[in-house]
Amino acid sequence: MPSIGPKHLAALFTAHAPALVLYARGFVPAALAEDVVQEAFVRLAGMMRPPENPRGWLFATTRHAALDALNHHRRASPRERLAGHVNGAREAPAPSSSLEAAEVEATLITLPAVEREIVTLRIWAEATFSDIAQLTGLPLS
Repeated sequence: MPSIGPKHLAALFTAHAPALVLYARGFVPAALAEDVVQEAFVRLAGMMRPPENPRGWLFATTRHAALDALNHHRRASPRERLAGHVNGAREAPAPSSSLEAAEVEATLITLPAVEREIVTLRIWAEATFSDIAQLTGLPLS
């Protein structure tokens, strides 16, 4: 099977990128989330054989890339983190179009990371419970 063509890649991006960015924001700051998703699409474009389930593969790859970015951020020296804040790289709050969006975001932040990931996958990514179990490594029941 040949690699994914530009039109198919663009269709996948249009269909899944917004949900993938939201999913990545559950792991990394908003400023990094788009980079993480871009990395997943770059990896997909470079594959010799496209995965059988591109959507599932994209979510799994985004998760792994986000966790890698998070680990890298945590390992960064305090001096590197301070330099990022001084240079304005600090995450700016996302503009919300309504009070409801702000309330939902505030509530999501209070959830433990695993529960936040599950809610994000189920509601915004429209993942099945089976997909969620596979992505998170949690049991289905």
